[in-house]
Amino acid sequence: MIADNFPGAAFETIAPEAAGWSTERLAEVKSWSQHVAPTAAVMIVQHGRIVAEWGDTAVKSNLHSIRKSLLSALIGIAVDAHQIDPAATIGSLGIEDNAPGLTDVEKTATVADLLKARSGIYHAALYETPGMAKQRPLRGSHAPGTFWYYNNWDFNVLGTIYERATSQSIFAAIDDRIARPIGMQDYQPGDGEYVRGAASDHPAYPIRMSARDLARFALLYLHGGRWKDRQVVPGAWVRESTEAYSPAFATLGPGLGYGYLWWIGFPSDMGAPTVKVPTGTFEAIGAEGQYAFVIPAYDLVIVHRINSDVPHRPEPNFRQMGRLLWLILSAAGATDIGPDIALAHASGTRLDGDALKAALSGKTLVAGRLLEGGPFAWQVRADGALAVLAGPERRPRWTGIWRVDDRGRFCRSLDEPGDQHELCLRAVADGARLELFDNDGLMRLDTTVE
Repeated sequence: MIADNFPGAAFETIAPEAAGWSTERLAEVKSWSQHVAPTAAVMIVQHGRIVAEWGDTAVKSNLHSIRKSLLSALIGIAVDAHQIDPAATIGSLGIEDNAPGLTDVEKTATVADLLKARSGIYHAALYETPGMAKQRPLRGSHAPGTFWYYNNWDFNVLGTIYERATSQSIFAAIDDRIARPIGMQDYQPGDGEYVRGAASDHPAYPIRMSARDLARFALLYLHGGRWKDRQVVPGAWVRESTEAYSPAFATLGPGLGYGYLWWIGFPSDMGAPTVKVPTGTFEAIGAEGQYAFVIPAYDLVIVHRINSDVPHRPEPNFRQMGRLLWLILSAAGATDIGPDIALAHASGTRLDGDALKAALSGKTLVAGRLLEGGPFAWQVRADGALAVLAGPERRPRWTGIWRVDDRGRFCRSLDEPGDQHELCLRAVADGARLELFDNDGLMRLDTTVE
């Protein structure tokens, strides 16, 4: 049940023990967050009160793509005011872009298609990563509404549509429509800026925000868009926005979906379990380790921030964030969250050296049954060659080599483009299962030995 508690001028704090949380497990959460990432701030808020926090929660830094979830809220308010029609086509709204301009087919994409990242418009976009640009489909390869692609063109054009419809800047609207109604402590309209360039006519709109203000925004959505006695974002819009309309990044495995500029669920199996989040979980995600999780089943909000203004190690990946979520939910007393996949808690026999060579040579390791294109059969040959076969029919996919290094780990190198580095994993045997663990001590592959 969602408690009707809202912070006043500042968040209240409750002792973890008084809230029924494990202080020992929360210490593991903090240690893990600092091990896998240069975490700037974490806030864990249950029933509207802070159970745990660390770092500087008042520092404002770039939200990166969390900006999109804020825009989704603004668009929902504008839809309710009949300023924006989700069914309107971008052609009817006069949306164009620089040469090569939009085709007649592309102009049939609707506002709803853009919200779902299903526009089918693959024009160059501003503020996209090199990886996004590289993965962008060819122009005209998918009709509007038929294909999900995480597309900054869609998100930037939504900003243009919003500002034309309301005659208000995104940054002033956040202040007027969201920040002040929910009592954000730090946000100012000057915390946003436009990124313009030659690639597109539609600017990006990065926003700086503190962890504690982001926690308030997440708490607003936990309450279905209501803050105290005021409906800030229409409740129906919150529900629509946080429904999965597309599976997202299927190569990561099942569990992650995409709504209206919100992510739904979490990758639950990436060749090995990660974390099973409760039904109804959704989150805003931004590059460089920005996360705001909303978990209604536990009346819980979790914010994780990295300050991208400061040089830092690589951002945490989904597997590492899955471990963070698992530890937090475990600290809250949750039980239906999947197994503990830490090497330190693995059952079975650890293999290394000659024992590992004997266990692997001439065997086939089958993993990734839930992954796109899976299962994958790893043929580990006695001569040091490696072949990976994909799908039920076991089509040849990759080749490579393997060895056992002087630290007793299984090391493999593949000829897969973009994955030609050597990956070394520790092995634990448990009957017909062989579990392989990465350098973070997390299970990377859960295999069956044939």
